[in-house]
Amino acid sequence: MSQATSSIASSSTVSKLAGTLSRRDFVRGGTVVATGLVIGIGLTGCKPGNEPAREMKTIEANAWLRIGTDDSITFLCDRSEMGQGVFTALPMLLAEELGVAVDRIKVEFAPAGDAYSNNLLGTQITGGSTSIRDAWEKLRRAGAQARMMLVGTAAEQWKTPPETCRVEDGVIISSHGKRLSFGAVAEAAASRPLPADVPLKAAADYVVIGKPQKRLDTPAKVDGSAVYGIDVQLDGMLYGALAQSPVLLGTVKSYQDDKAKTMPGVRAVVPTSSGIVVVADSWWRAKQGRDALEIVWSNGANATLSDATIMRGLRKAATGKAQVARADGDANAALKSAARVVRADYELPLLAHATLEPQNCTADVKADSCDLYVPTQIQQVAQATAANAAGLQTSQVRVHTTFLGGGFGRRLEVDFIPAAVEASKAVGQPVKLLWTREDDMTHDAYRPPAFDQCAAGFDDQGKLVSWHLHLTSPSITARMFPAVVENAIDPFAIEAAANYPYDVPNVLVEYVPAEIGIHVGYWRSVSHALNCFVAESFMDELAAAARKDPVQFRTELLGKQPRYREVLQTAVREARYGQAPAGRFHGVAVMEGYGTYMAQVAEISLQDGKVQVHRITCVADCGQVVNPDIVTAQIESSIVFGLSAALWGEINVAGGRVQQTNFDRYRIASMNDVPKISTYVLPSDEAPGGIGEPATALVAPALCNAIVAATGRRVRSLPLTRHKLA
Repeated sequence: MSQATSSIASSSTVSKLAGTLSRRDFVRGGTVVATGLVIGIGLTGCKPGNEPAREMKTIEANAWLRIGTDDSITFLCDRSEMGQGVFTALPMLLAEELGVAVDRIKVEFAPAGDAYSNNLLGTQITGGSTSIRDAWEKLRRAGAQARMMLVGTAAEQWKTPPETCRVEDGVIISSHGKRLSFGAVAEAAASRPLPADVPLKAAADYVVIGKPQKRLDTPAKVDGSAVYGIDVQLDGMLYGALAQSPVLLGTVKSYQDDKAKTMPGVRAVVPTSSGIVVVADSWWRAKQGRDALEIVWSNGANATLSDATIMRGLRKAATGKAQVARADGDANAALKSAARVVRADYELPLLAHATLEPQNCTADVKADSCDLYVPTQIQQVAQATAANAAGLQTSQVRVHTTFLGGGFGRRLEVDFIPAAVEASKAVGQPVKLLWTREDDMTHDAYRPPAFDQCAAGFDDQGKLVSWHLHLTSPSITARMFPAVVENAIDPFAIEAAANYPYDVPNVLVEYVPAEIGIHVGYWRSVSHALNCFVAESFMDELAAAARKDPVQFRTELLGKQPRYREVLQTAVREARYGQAPAGRFHGVAVMEGYGTYMAQVAEISLQDGKVQVHRITCVADCGQVVNPDIVTAQIESSIVFGLSAALWGEINVAGGRVQQTNFDRYRIASMNDVPKISTYVLPSDEAPGGIGEPATALVAPALCNAIVAATGRRVRSLPLTRHKLA
């Protein structure tokens, strides 16, 4: 991770600078802009803008810290909060080094801008379980820099060495008992030179990091004051309902809107780039107007698309030229000379994100500006998308991030933004565009389907000498970030495959990108969920071929992987693997993803041919833990998400139309479906790994391996409802 840099600014007035200061000038120059201390963190440069300098409460920089003369402490959060806890975990990093209680820090969403780019993913984005990993050094350094500047200022006033002073919850205390609050010295501190070498605390000295902390956003979410996209209200706001083609990627051929225009409350019917928007004075009236439209659709190339044609296409593509993700030794030659060869093919379906808050966007377009109020995971792309739809420059669009009622990768997409912008521009008023649940379910960017082929060879001594995984699925990245894959393999298609951890001399992992005619998107854990299911299920098949217990088989091949071995051994011990009550059976899976090592043991029984999940034991080594409560909650959430997908998750397509329209046909786990989840987080002083996604990926292989223990039958496709297991 690159070293963080900083800039500071202080003043008692902003009027002299109005109209003369660009954000780049502010970031680079440490210009005087407001009373108090302002620390900019990890600044990579902002795009030039014409905005005048503004009050401190709206100054724009990267992820940064503001300390006011009123003792206020504000952190601009450069990540989207979608339940994963960044509104608490990131301030904890600041609080640790700054020397304040976490609840002293007020958190606000940061605006869109280059300065907020995620160093691990290259743009302003919340995804890939990167929030803590990206901020780990950056925010701690920012807190330490601010503390040193504040303490140095107080020590100078007292004419005492800074090292003799200490900080207690925002108060600087001298060795003689003198006290000054942060706010009392903030303005003077801003004129001090920036500390170049800032030592950070050793893990043994942490008082905030690693300790449970109540979430800072819980009170607002309980009392209803938290604003999600669906909650946005603006003066003069109208509402929009969007008619979209029932066939995926179909377009409008012609339409009649006479009836809709005469309905109560309807203000306009607006053709947009993604369908027809009816604008009205309430959302229900907008929806009624939309339903009254008479539209002739052009179905296009997807008129005959179905589950069967998709899978046939993948199977055919699998015979084409593959990209090599990993090649150790000569897997093909070792396979040809093997004494015994094991082969298996696996299939995985399309899946929906199924966020509880349907897609929505509120746009307020004026002649020279656009304000976008949106639950998004990708602010800069949202900003550019809105600018294009409005016919404006990117710098003329202000993105106001709201809380997200579920992300899971769905809100990395921006398909719900243009119609809102186009409708607002057409009517000259703010428009809140809201999709129905049915719109959301039938117009998702679905998790890719996959057809994967496995082969492995044993020598005449029973040693595993060759392991070959051939992956075939659409590339999400090829659509969303084409430059990434222009001359390289899609890194988000080979996760939990290219990092195969077992000690086998000949390993080959290949990937064939195969488009299927519809948009696919990043889904919680991305290709980890696809590839872990295949790789860990196949490892059980190989254990059976070797006539060894699946845990013993894995353990023998993980001699060079101590972190894998420890999570596996701990999970086996805590789950009492192999000692399940009568009628119950265990299955195991291990994986590394996002820098986190994890093992799961599923305990199941079969009732009337259906799987009953009684317990899932999960052990994680995610490096240094910031907030143990959030880590546990994220693991539990991920397991429930993965459980829904493994048991029931499936999007079916017939005639280009998605067949699931709501939760009655796309089932997610309810409270009575959720098993006992036992979570164990191993202590570690390694750098933090990601925790928001990896646990999702291990659920399916652990369940399916338990099914083999129960029935002797191998399940090679999901969801489990496809299979009669009695």
